[in-house]
Amino acid sequence: MPEKGPTVVGDANSDMQLMNYLGARKILQQGNDYYQYSCDHAPRHVLNKLEEKGYRVVAMTGIGQTCIWTLHKES
Repeated sequence: MPEKGPTVVGDANSDMQLMNYLGARKILQQGNDYYQYSCDHAPRHVLNKLEEKGYRVVAMTGIGQTCIWTLHKES
């Protein structure tokens, strides 16, 4: 079975061009009072697309069944 999202890729203040490139949509999950961007791609697909844009992973952690990656892009 192929990997699938959703993958959360940003918050309400994220770069719109980058969110469009990732195919993300702005959502408000039930019970939350903030918006976030989510896409249907698997995390590895999102990370590969971000690498094409010059981002690199600098840290990763897990919380329960959630993985969080911190990325950096040189100016």
